[in-house]
Amino acid sequence: MNSFSADDEVSTDALREVVLRLADELQSQDVEGIPSERVELLERVIGRDACRRLGIYALPPDFILSVVIPVYNEANTLERVIARVRETHLPMEIICVDDGSKDGTREVLERLAAEQNIKAVFHERNQGKGAALRTGFIEATGDIVVVQDADMEYDPQDLRLLLQPILDGGADVVYGSRFSGPDRAVSPLWHLAANKLITNLFNIFHGHRFTDVETCYKLFRRELIQEVAPKLREKRFGIELEMTARLLKNRNVRFHERPIRYERRSYAEGKKIGWRDGLWALWCIVRY
Repeated sequence: MNSFSADDEVSTDALREVVLRLADELQSQDVEGIPSERVELLERVIGRDACRRLGIYALPPDFILSVVIPVYNEANTLERVIARVRETHLPMEIICVDDGSKDGTREVLERLAAEQNIKAVFHERNQGKGAALRTGFIEATGDIVVVQDADMEYDPQDLRLLLQPILDGGADVVYGSRFSGPDRAVSPLWHLAANKLITNLFNIFHGHRFTDVETCYKLFRRELIQEVAPKLREKRFGIELEMTARLLKNRNVRFHERPIRYERRSYAEGKKIGWRDGLWALWCIVRY
């Protein structure tokens, strides 16, 4: 592999070689294990901004990411989602909250919790995604908390890029937007229109400029979300709007958005949100 000094003029081909070899290396070892000296070298070679765009940075000592996974009737996808989360090689704790599943999810989760280092929490009856998230937030012990749905729609490989604004000290909360950046989500027209309507109305009522307030991928400093969690009332999908509104009441909280990848699941595949949730979302915008 070619080596460069900080003052060398790096050609496009040489830079491409560095990045491709780096990508191979990242896939073959724990990203967590990249020493800070190597990160500094890469920053000199391809630039700090390029490193950040690739999700390359040194993690703080003893850093832990709390991954909260709300689960309801996801026996077919839960194990795959957890495997994909672990493939990020981030230091983490995984908290799975089974919200009264009826399809064998509980048995799958009990097995995974016994085999792996997973914190499993069980609701005896179905209460809704909001209730599951509230439980997971309270159980979290890491530095940053992220929500990961169990339905394979969101790609955990985006997590390093989403973490970076918080770790760099530029944000307290980061939302992954499905509707910004080059890889915008492809959704049915009615679904896209509903999301845009809800987000735009939320922005009008709360004086912000989100592009995707309903996104699953929300990352928070743990102390912020645990301050809000005991106050959360919404038990279904209205939780997305309520917790955002409550966080916005703290004028010192810094929000940031980053584009993410998204692969929409159909209702035949188990998607649960429906038009009634959309109508309730409108009420939540006014209520909170």
